[in-house]
Amino acid sequence: PALVAWALLISTAPAADAQQPAAPDTTAPKPPRLDEITVTAAPARRSDPSSTVSIPRLLFRSVPALNAYDRLRQVAGLEVHDQGQGPGFASNASLRGFSSDHSTDIALWIDGVPINEPVNGHAEGYNDWSLMFPQAVQSIEIFKGPTSPLYGNFAMAGVVNVRTLERTRGGELQVQGGSYGRVDASLLSGWDRDHSGGVIAVRGMREEGWRPNSGYQLGQAHLRVVRDVSSSATVDAGVELYAVGWDSPGFLTTGQFAAREFSHISDPTDGGYKHRAQERVSLRVLSGASLWRSTAYATQGRWQLFLTTPREGGTTEGTGSQVEEEDRRVGFGGTSALSWAHGSTELTVGAEGRWDHSNYQNWFVTQRVRDSAQDLVAASQASGALFLQSSEDIASWLKLSLGGRVDLLQARVTPDAGETGTATRSLVSPKLGVLVRLSQTFGAYANVSRGFRQTDGVIRDPTLPFITAWSYETGLKLDRDQTSATLSVFRMDVSNEQTFDPITLTSASGGASRRQGVELSLQSKLGKVARVATNWTFLDARYRIMVTEDGDTLSGARVFNTAKYVGSLVLDLEPATARWQLQLGSNVVGPYSPFDAPGETEPAYALFHLSGAYTFGRVEASVGLRNLANRRYAELRAGDFVVPGQPRTVTAGLRYTVP
Repeated sequence: PALVAWALLISTAPAADAQQPAAPDTTAPKPPRLDEITVTAAPARRSDPSSTVSIPRLLFRSVPALNAYDRLRQVAGLEVHDQGQGPGFASNASLRGFSSDHSTDIALWIDGVPINEPVNGHAEGYNDWSLMFPQAVQSIEIFKGPTSPLYGNFAMAGVVNVRTLERTRGGELQVQGGSYGRVDASLLSGWDRDHSGGVIAVRGMREEGWRPNSGYQLGQAHLRVVRDVSSSATVDAGVELYAVGWDSPGFLTTGQFAAREFSHISDPTDGGYKHRAQERVSLRVLSGASLWRSTAYATQGRWQLFLTTPREGGTTEGTGSQVEEEDRRVGFGGTSALSWAHGSTELTVGAEGRWDHSNYQNWFVTQRVRDSAQDLVAASQASGALFLQSSEDIASWLKLSLGGRVDLLQARVTPDAGETGTATRSLVSPKLGVLVRLSQTFGAYANVSRGFRQTDGVIRDPTLPFITAWSYETGLKLDRDQTSATLSVFRMDVSNEQTFDPITLTSASGGASRRQGVELSLQSKLGKVARVATNWTFLDARYRIMVTEDGDTLSGARVFNTAKYVGSLVLDLEPATARWQLQLGSNVVGPYSPFDAPGETEPAYALFHLSGAYTFGRVEASVGLRNLANRRYAELRAGDFVVPGQPRTVTAGLRYTVP
């Protein structure tokens, strides 16, 4: 059925905030610079017939957030349910009601490198956002729905596309301290010359945690180097390093949460660590009206965790016993695309390939001593895709966007002392969009697209089919002066839906569900002092046909781990002639349907945040208060256990800038 939407809203294009901090060198003329080298790192365009949200650098950095997930729910209105078991234990971020577990329905790319982990025994597409280096981020684009042909596996609900700083001058040293023993220090430097530029950064962080046995330590390093090898070609290389170790307090029962018994520890030996490295090189060549862009990358990772869940959980986790999981993996891949433009016509054709190998182990243990093995598996997955993206102005008032991709995946699984299983599957994902320019400031659009992700459990059974979704969206866009906004209506029909026992295990598959709702995105500069940004999703997400392995019928029930509405509102006050800046923010989560509790909901809540900064000379002093009202809330609930949200948190910091 057709979807209809209308909007009359305002927002500012955040181009000024998204710029790199270095001032241009006006002492000598420079040749044209080739921007956006990596294939999938180009920013979203407002003229595209789809819904996107752009997060500028300054907004992403200034919110008083706990981690990358918290930053994006404060500024982009994403639904987030923090797992709360350590930074390397990926949390649940959701777009349009898709949050199966550990953010697996959303594709995360950083400078053209995919972060989701295939053939992962804990969750297929395990998606650890802690790899983001906050000080090095230039901007973030969020593509809602599977509308872009550049992204395939795991982009069923949408994409978070991160671009880091390409070059800068001078450097900055930042030190921050806060509640619960939090200390965060980073050093960023770089260069910007006629034919080369770069950024190098390191970061260290530790926190004792607000609950007992919840401390962690984190270290990161970032390097990006860009060089013009000719007047038409540029090479861009980058390295990301990330390591974290943590202790875990475990989960609370619903009774303990209600009684505020937050000091409870499931097992003092719970915890874990994660290491990840990735290397990338990209090439961009411009020749007349043609542009060729290619990116090649390699990844290496290892993580190990010890976790105890209450007995009211599932059939393996949730027995009251401690579980050990270990994953060692390597991978490599690449993307290449050729773009051509002539007049109002643009055409991009490209190919993508990827190979990942994982050695996964799952054990029952007692105080980190192994009792028996549940899974000992070596698995690999090879994938390839061809994609096409085109757009053309059919008339001055009409733009047509056509595209799609063909994906081919082969999984190979070898259990310990078992037979090797292999399966190959393919999928065609068409994309179609139309934009009608109603006036110089208003446009109406509609799109139809198909998305997919690999099913959880493929590391045990490679023959499992894809989860697929057809997405339908329509809406209005407004772009006027320094304001822009989008109001859209969407529906997504899902095939081969899955549900989960706490926390990750597949309970059933083969069902169907429907997500539908309304989204609002607004950014605006109000006069010379204030800037406002707000994002909201109002959602109805229900299983259409679903029967669990235990025989429970969920048909008609709300989809687990989704809220009826989520939103964020940020107001920035920054007079041009003053040295101070003040930010007020809030994120709201509506009634939330927990895992494995059909018909039940957690109550709605709103968190309020405040931050400010004052600059004197080269030093900026800042202070932040998260959860200002000290609201008690459940980050996540599964069955009868709860992850409690962090209470009021205060941070203060200094940043010293070297010109």
